[in-house]
Amino acid sequence: DNDLEDIDSLLEKIEDTNGLLQQTQSGITADSRPLLYIEHRNLNPENELKRYFGARAVLGDQRQRQRQCVRGTWLTTPQSTWPRYTRTGIVMQLLDTKGGVQYFTFEHHRKYQEVQLKFLENVETMDPNSVVPLLQALEPYHVDSLLLLSDVCRMQEDQEMARELVEQALYSLECSFHPLFSLTSGTCRLDYRRPENRSFFLALFKHLMLLEKRGCPRTALEFCKLILSLDPENDPLCVLLLIDFLSLRAREYTFLTRMFQEVESHRNLSQLPNFAFSVPLAYFFLSQQEERSELEQSQAREKAARLIQLALIMFPSVLMPLLDHCSVQPDARVASHSFFGLNAQISQPPALNQLTSLYVGRTHSLWKDPAVMAWLEPNVHEVLRMVDARDPLVEERGGAKSSFCDMVSRGSLIYRHIILSEVKEAMAALPLEVTSQPVMGYDPLPPLDSIVSYTRPERYLLRPSFLAQPACSRSALLQGDIRHERDEEAGAGQDLNQGVNRLMAAMRDMLANIQFQEPPRDDNPEGDGDWD
Repeated sequence: DNDLEDIDSLLEKIEDTNGLLQQTQSGITADSRPLLYIEHRNLNPENELKRYFGARAVLGDQRQRQRQCVRGTWLTTPQSTWPRYTRTGIVMQLLDTKGGVQYFTFEHHRKYQEVQLKFLENVETMDPNSVVPLLQALEPYHVDSLLLLSDVCRMQEDQEMARELVEQALYSLECSFHPLFSLTSGTCRLDYRRPENRSFFLALFKHLMLLEKRGCPRTALEFCKLILSLDPENDPLCVLLLIDFLSLRAREYTFLTRMFQEVESHRNLSQLPNFAFSVPLAYFFLSQQEERSELEQSQAREKAARLIQLALIMFPSVLMPLLDHCSVQPDARVASHSFFGLNAQISQPPALNQLTSLYVGRTHSLWKDPAVMAWLEPNVHEVLRMVDARDPLVEERGGAKSSFCDMVSRGSLIYRHIILSEVKEAMAALPLEVTSQPVMGYDPLPPLDSIVSYTRPERYLLRPSFLAQPACSRSALLQGDIRHERDEEAGAGQDLNQGVNRLMAAMRDMLANIQFQEPPRDDNPEGDGDWD
């Protein structure tokens, strides 16, 4: 065990040394590696926890258990209690290579297609107990079943079980990787329009959300970068609305400012409320770092002040809800001024209202620091001075925010992100056409231009089920605030809770008692060795 810890420490020192050399040659805020460069060690939450609590406190006797694993993986650490992995019927194929970028896709063989269709059929029976037998009798590593049961565990506040089920889903998918598929290169792409690929996107997103709640924001940030690298142009899960928060939580301020500098020119990040406010906050935190020179601190303070003033001018509707969430009472001048008043919130487009609600609901805890509020206050007053003086910058910046918000509002990208994030302030801002339609937890708001490789027979047509709830009902269930206006709806909600409880009982019984029969080992197991 000591030898293994020494090897881990040596590898970390080597990677740290490489990073320091690159920073020394090109400056503190520069890095010669690609922006979305993924480090394998940062995909393992145990490495982050070891920095907080020490290796022995985190690992315990896990070293010995890990030696029993048949194959090594980067996304998760398989446990000895998991059923042995065998061919599931999921494979990854290389579709094309263009300009140094490789395009891959997952494919379902006939065996897995049959399990998938059975899964959809069972979901639509409105019997929660019908999902568990798929894992028990047909396929213990069926990805959608694992993700679905993980959502149920989260609703029951069983975070540990939810995390383990998502990790099993990721393990199954990683074992299906193509030999040329690389997590670290940043040049491997997956098309979200293909249903077979969506499970990987969703599993990664659910995993990073659980990691953030577990107190591993640095690991969650690395998974967020991985999701973005799979389709950086389309960003089907809108992780650009999340990556700034994770960067601040992980104290990766230099990465956030670098991303803003490199991507702003072609993605207009400053026209997203989260980047408009988070980037100056990152510069403020950089200005507070004592290890930086006085010149660097001064430059960071100037950038922070300039950018936060621009953010307040472009998105005045953010200030009052942010102060309210931070339990801060604004002074009389700010509270009475029309620029930050209620009209600023009422007059904004619906898409902007959703983005601001999402940002405030997600990141308000980062603004509660008294030092942050002391920095914010004079900048708010400076903006009011500019407004009263009719500064041309106010008119120029105030009208520049509509183009990008209008572009993002097309389609269901923001809606999908809000539903997956489950931020109650943003859920309340969703339009009626979203909250009134069923949302499948294993495939929320699928793209209208999906590329379907195999279709379901007519007998599998969708019907309302216990796992296809309106988005508003799902949010209310997770917040414990279900309120029904009619007696019939109250009865339906009671049936739903009973069904979830039956499902949890059946799943716990399965995981506690079932023994998976291990098939005989092959002489040459498929894909043994390291995976990249």
